[in-house]
Amino acid sequence: MKISELLNPQAIISELSATDKKEVLAELTDTLVALVPELDRNRVLEVLHEREKLGSTGIGDGVAIPHGKIAKLGELQLVFARSTKGVDFESMDGQLAQLFFLLIAPEGAVGVHLKTLARISKLLKDVNIRKQLLAAKDAAAIYQIILANETSP
Repeated sequence: MKISELLNPQAIISELSATDKKEVLAELTDTLVALVPELDRNRVLEVLHEREKLGSTGIGDGVAIPHGKIAKLGELQLVFARSTKGVDFESMDGQLAQLFFLLIAPEGAVGVHLKTLARISKLLKDVNIRKQLLAAKDAAAIYQIILANETSP
C-alpha cells in the first residue's frame, strides 16, 4: 500500500506551531484525533511517549517518524507535518527535525506497520524530495509531492 493511499490530505500540517518535541507529538495527535474521533487522545500520546523513551524516532536528515500501535484501531493512520524552523527531536544526528510522519497502527498489524515505516523512510531519504517538501507552499502541494515521488509497492 502506498503512503498516499494511507495519508488523508486533511492530515497534513503545512506548518507546525509546536516548538518542542512534546508539543509536536500533541499537535500531530490532535490532527489525527480530529480525523479519527474514536481514538483516545491521551492513549495515543501515552503510546508515542512510551516509544520515544526507547529512543528518539528522529531518524536524522531533518526527519522524524513518531509511531506506535493502538488496540482496536481499524486501520493504519498517518499524519504528515512540516516545521520550516525545525524542532529539537533528539535526532540521532543532532539536527533539528523539520519533516514529521506520525504513524499509528492497529496492534496486530506488524507487517503493514513495518512496510509503511520503510516506505516513509525510503521516500524521505531522498534529499531532493525533502527539499521539495520544505519548499512546498501549502498542504495540497505537499500531498502532490508525496504522490508524485512514491514508488509502486
